[in-house]
Amino acid sequence: MQTPTYAPVNLAAELRLPTNWLDYTILGIYFVVVLGIGFAARRSVKTSLDFFLSGRSLPAWVTGLAFVSANLAATEILGMAANSAQYGAYTVHWYWIGAIPAMVFLGLVMMPFYYGSKVRSVPEMLLLRFDKWAHLLSSVLFAFAAILIAGVNLYALAIVVEALLGWPQWVAIVVAGAFVLAYITLGGLSSAIYNEVLQFFVILAALIPIVVLGLKKVGGWDGLTDSLTKSHGANFTTAWGGTGIGSVNPLGANWLTIVLGLGFVLSFGYWTTNFAEVQRALSAKNLSAAQRTPLIAAFPKIFIVFLVMIPGLVAAVLVPKIGTADSDLQYNDAIPYLMEQLLPNGVLGIAVTGLLAAFMAGMAANVSSFNTVFTNDIWARYVVKGRDDAYYVRFGRLITVIGVTASVGTAFLASSFSNIMSYLQTLFSFFNVPMFVVFIVGMFWKRASAKSGFWGLLAGTVTAMVNYFWIYKQGIIDIPSDQGANFVSAIAGFVAGAVVMVIVSLFTAPKPAEELQGLVYGTRSPGMDEPPAVGDDAWYRKPALLGWGAVILAAACYIPFSI
Repeated sequence: MQTPTYAPVNLAAELRLPTNWLDYTILGIYFVVVLGIGFAARRSVKTSLDFFLSGRSLPAWVTGLAFVSANLAATEILGMAANSAQYGAYTVHWYWIGAIPAMVFLGLVMMPFYYGSKVRSVPEMLLLRFDKWAHLLSSVLFAFAAILIAGVNLYALAIVVEALLGWPQWVAIVVAGAFVLAYITLGGLSSAIYNEVLQFFVILAALIPIVVLGLKKVGGWDGLTDSLTKSHGANFTTAWGGTGIGSVNPLGANWLTIVLGLGFVLSFGYWTTNFAEVQRALSAKNLSAAQRTPLIAAFPKIFIVFLVMIPGLVAAVLVPKIGTADSDLQYNDAIPYLMEQLLPNGVLGIAVTGLLAAFMAGMAANVSSFNTVFTNDIWARYVVKGRDDAYYVRFGRLITVIGVTASVGTAFLASSFSNIMSYLQTLFSFFNVPMFVVFIVGMFWKRASAKSGFWGLLAGTVTAMVNYFWIYKQGIIDIPSDQGANFVSAIAGFVAGAVVMVIVSLFTAPKPAEELQGLVYGTRSPGMDEPPAVGDDAWYRKPALLGWGAVILAAACYIPFSI
């Protein structure tokens, strides 16, 4: 499956925004509020559980909004708008098939095991289900990936701020990194989560005016679709048009590869094992709230696609040759172009603040998950054991400083990739997909032995990397694009990990049944039987209702785009 080639890089120089004192005042107020939340959250940090998991005390609506905000980084906002300008309504697949089913699976199936076992991280779950070698390998791989991904957000922010505001790249990187460092070091995960809730609404405030004014500019939805149909063909405004097996379409995908490739391997690999997301659910106040975290997040996720897709479609109408050699504007320029053309000062400041908020949310999610895994799963488990709780809180703050500093370094590593979104998905295929196959096999197959976790994870990761760096980069197999290579790498890593786990399990002893309680589907741990808190048993808070409601709603959203 050939996936889109978009990235928030190389924005056109002529997109410098006409910002004034009002816009910078709005931006300044936002930064003050961010630090204020950090200072306020610091008062609640008394133990390591408070610092790393907010004391498992947060309500579901807070963790749910933080869950979706942590994913709504500006790389997605600019990237998906670019995707829409290039490929049209096919963008909806990254949300309705590429996110919602996996989020629902996480809430209904996996969160009872995560939360019920009282683990502090995703790697710790592998320690319980397999052994210390699977745990250590997964911890190291996740910590490494988290720093790389945080660096991607920093670098993308620097490119956008340089193009739109004229700030030097190093200034943007240092300023954003310093603010993220300040509020996470002060208030730990609680500070990150409450800032993510704020950032969610700031991002909406940035995108909604662009959508409304953009639609007005092109004559509303009917005017938009009529123009696109004339210039790009009827399939441009449909989700499934031209995706029959053997059909040719700009996306380079058919319905089968969309459903299985995007909807299963990459989607489930990301949403169910990415601790930067799962950590938000683990901070919830009880099991019911933890389950509802990704389910609540699924509902805004269903509709956010319109806020990123419509600007891309509008840009395709206003700049008919966008992305071609005949235009100075690239697909990546869709939202910045509309910001420049449509937004007055003041509203422009909100939009700029929204983009910065999105970048900072993405970076903060990875930094806060990194400090948790490094402190609890590596340092406290294997390096300095048995110290008092206050020591690990202090070390958590120290490793946050180191993590942000390392992210500044990896920000410049990202500059070597021409397509940042492709770079991100390369990392997902290396680290998330192999982790997912280990979890799925271990969760649904009791016979999976303790040793199979380590070898399955290692085989999946190495196979994905070999496919990308040797088979694809050396031209041994012709794959159309980096994104297509990522898809193949993900499939290869998934299959290799599963096969190796089965082989190793057949030749090594399984764990005793009593050690698998609450870790394998069909078994339960005491934490999974805790009664819901007062009010959580209301019918409208039932996880099954929320989950299946989200799936049905996402499926129903396809109907207008399938006619």
